[in-house]
Amino acid sequence: MSLMAGKRGVIFGLANDKSIAWGIAQQLKEAGAELAFTFLNEALEKRVRPLAESLGSKIILPCDVVNEDQLAAVFAELEKQWGKIDFVVHAVAFANREDLKKPFSQTSREGFQLALDISAYSLVSMTRYAAPIMNDGGSIVTMTYLGSVRSVPQYNVMGVAKAALEASVRYLAAELGERGIRVNAISAGPIKTLAASGIANFKEKLSIAEERSPLKRLVTQDEVGKSTLYLLSDLSTAVTGEIHYVDGGFSNNAG
Repeated sequence: MSLMAGKRGVIFGLANDKSIAWGIAQQLKEAGAELAFTFLNEALEKRVRPLAESLGSKIILPCDVVNEDQLAAVFAELEKQWGKIDFVVHAVAFANREDLKKPFSQTSREGFQLALDISAYSLVSMTRYAAPIMNDGGSIVTMTYLGSVRSVPQYNVMGVAKAALEASVRYLAAELGERGIRVNAISAGPIKTLAASGIANFKEKLSIAEERSPLKRLVTQDEVGKSTLYLLSDLSTAVTGEIHYVDGGFSNNAG
């Protein structure tokens, strides 16, 4: 399959082989893309590097997305080695565990700012560095969740951060549209990931999603990866500013 042959891009947010980002990476590689990856710290590098290298990746860089110097360095290195890029995958989100457990009104100011900084503003900052070295017709995709538009128990400040992320997608899409650069979001159903482990009663949410989904099952990493592949490829050249649901129809049947 050569849908992404000759295309190059970077994936932020790979943590391990259970990550949504890993499902995306596998689909992109199978379609012929050349991939670069980032890792947050030394502990995560030990997980990320072997996975990245298994896909033939040669660019594996440190990056804390709240560190402007590190973000700038990633895209400077991509420009140095590749010249131009064709896509960016933003699979980054974080909120303090204690802020997810508390009633939403008890969210700390610092926790609120941190969640929005990492989960939403990082897309804005990332796009600022990516756009100058992105080929016309490039694509940026981020990951969101239903908690952005509905009140999901224990999702709390992360839902607000995802709402800000989705608004950012629309504004970035409008800004970059003249160059044919598309910006979209995937709203995946619940999947067992490292990030999801911080949400209270997550197993219960998995069970509810499986029960209420028209497909009567949970979505998989590969299915999210395939939808992301579509949004990053030339099959979706007229799609931008959209929230693309990959949740087995759960969003339409959640009551």
